[in-house]
Amino acid sequence: QVQLVESGGGLVQPGGSLRLSCAASGTISIIYAMAWYRQAPGKQRELVAVVTRGGSRDYADSVKGRFTISRDNAKNTVYLQMNSLKPEDTAVYYCNAANFAITSMKAGGYWGQGTQVTVSS
Repeated sequence: QVQLVESGGGLVQPGGSLRLSCAASGTISIIYAMAWYRQAPGKQRELVAVVTRGGSRDYADSVKGRFTISRDNAKNTVYLQMNSLKPEDTAVYYCNAANFAITSMKAGGYWGQGTQVTVSS
């Protein structure tokens, strides 16, 4: 089993920055990929960014150039640095982990509790 705990959400003005963290514990040796998803009110959950154990990264088109995902294997933590935030980035952000490659069609089986990000003036 893998447990994921997110932190770092909050309220920020448009154009601002936030950094989300997701700490993994448990049987972390099985984790191959970790990702961030988000879900806005009335919308489906969408994949935002993913990083593999080897460091390969991928992003949703809507966040490319603004968000950066990184992974500290020594700390068993994945980060999402979010810059130039827009009101449409407002959502609950969830950390996700899997022992396979995460794609927009297939999420991992381990989820965090979610952290709220609100972008508003």
